[in-house]
Amino acid sequence: MRLPYLRRTIALLAATTAAAGVVAGCSGEDQVPSIGYAVDTAVTSYNGGTAAGAASAQAVFGRVLTGFFYTGPDGQPVADTDTGTAKEVPGEAQTIQYRLNPRGVYSDGVPTSCDDLVFTWAARSGRFPGFESASTAGYEDIERVECQPGSKDGTVVFRPGKHYLPWRTLFGAGELMPAHVAAEAADVPDIVAAVQNDDRPALDRLAQFWNTGWNLEPGDLDITRFPASGPYRIESYGLEDGLVLVANERWWGETPATGRIVVYPKPADLAGRIEDGSAAVVDIGAGSLPEVNLDAYTVAQLPSRGIEQLVLNTGGVFESTAARRAFALCVPRQGLFDQLGRVTEAPEAGLGSGPSNSRTLQQDSLYYPAATGAAGPFAAGDVEGAQAALADAGKDGMVVRIGYLAPDARRSQTVSMIADACRAAGITVEDASTPDFTPARLREGAVDAVLGGPGGAQGPAGSLDGIAAIGGLRSGSGLNIGQFRNGRFDSITDQLAAEDNSTTQLNLLTEAENLLWAQLPSVPLFATPRTIAFSGGLDNGIAGPTRAGSGWNMDQWVLQR
Repeated sequence: MRLPYLRRTIALLAATTAAAGVVAGCSGEDQVPSIGYAVDTAVTSYNGGTAAGAASAQAVFGRVLTGFFYTGPDGQPVADTDTGTAKEVPGEAQTIQYRLNPRGVYSDGVPTSCDDLVFTWAARSGRFPGFESASTAGYEDIERVECQPGSKDGTVVFRPGKHYLPWRTLFGAGELMPAHVAAEAADVPDIVAAVQNDDRPALDRLAQFWNTGWNLEPGDLDITRFPASGPYRIESYGLEDGLVLVANERWWGETPATGRIVVYPKPADLAGRIEDGSAAVVDIGAGSLPEVNLDAYTVAQLPSRGIEQLVLNTGGVFESTAARRAFALCVPRQGLFDQLGRVTEAPEAGLGSGPSNSRTLQQDSLYYPAATGAAGPFAAGDVEGAQAALADAGKDGMVVRIGYLAPDARRSQTVSMIADACRAAGITVEDASTPDFTPARLREGAVDAVLGGPGGAQGPAGSLDGIAAIGGLRSGSGLNIGQFRNGRFDSITDQLAAEDNSTTQLNLLTEAENLLWAQLPSVPLFATPRTIAFSGGLDNGIAGPTRAGSGWNMDQWVLQR
């Protein structure tokens, strides 16, 4: 028997024995205190490195699949030393030394190892065909990952002449995947050797698993495919019972304060879960469920690090820049912000203080005021300008289908207001929302625009680094659902990733903003407003209006009963 399979078999036997002991000790749900977490995202993949998983993996699985860094409540990368350490070391090329915690082990008993780094890099580097990754940012600049199979130490060496400033965003929570699971499913005894030797048949099988092998659907799950490296692991996933996370018996860090978290993602009846008291933590778009009574909660209305926007398909009705310009001109951005984007806890200036004039740059950035002047003509809705642009496109009218994940009252009203404003310009806007909507429908041509966050994200989104926002516009990125392609934009973002001179940064950012307002792959609206609520008896709840959501520290939640 080959060594990886032997390790796996032993580990599974041990895990089965451990699980039996846990069940015997806590045979019923009522014996394990639980906390309900309602969040307005769909959970379709365990793999945060894919486009499907990128929209939800951090918000739901950040404390299930840990990484060297996680997204903190202000959108910043925070080191997770339970996973291991990462530090930049001197060298002719940029070099990062990763050291996994010696005690680190997956919930199935297989130790964490640098194999996980090699596999994650291979899948996201863009170097090996077949892998459908959300974004290659940073990973594509890596020359190699030095790793002895099974070792706790790995060294990442970047390509000569490349320097990636936001390297702390790599191998993060929800994105560092268990290589041993893919190895077994794809019948690849040694992933490290397969990558180092460019073994294409083996890599093809690994890519097939990477793309869909960690997909999640409510119902019976093969739990052996979803081992955890964090304080929680998946126990079950059902439409009625939600996604049940339980304490990982093999977790080597601090024991979770509550042994059971029940996540209620869409399409669950979030309003019903809030009304009946099942959800102690609520993290939803502000105004999305206006009928819900949150009087029993401590409620915060906050601007998100994700930019609410209309992502346009650069094919179909929006194939021409003129058609996209016509639509963008009739969208009443200021009016939408005034009615739907304002939140009570936004500052007078900065994030959430007005319509967002950028898809990639945060409103509280020092560069924002100087770099976003090109947004001026698109402020209040310009019917005459829209009509002229429509004529330039050779059209006397246009139908635009806008999709989003229903139900969502605020986004429904957004579409309605846009429809009212654009009708006079000859543009008919239709609401194409569905309860099973995914941003991929834009790429498929089922809708003409997606209303959501970066990359069309429907739930929690955004971070200080803006990697997902940039990925949503980069050629070939899985997050680029509108299939926008512009070589100069790609080049600018590559330069920005390595540039630390403030004057050069401002010049590049200004050029990028001018380009995006000229090409209009999307129409930014405002910082997505979030309603984050904690029930009166919940301790240690800290709002996280970012892609990691307010579940970023769920292992510290305590509900006083």
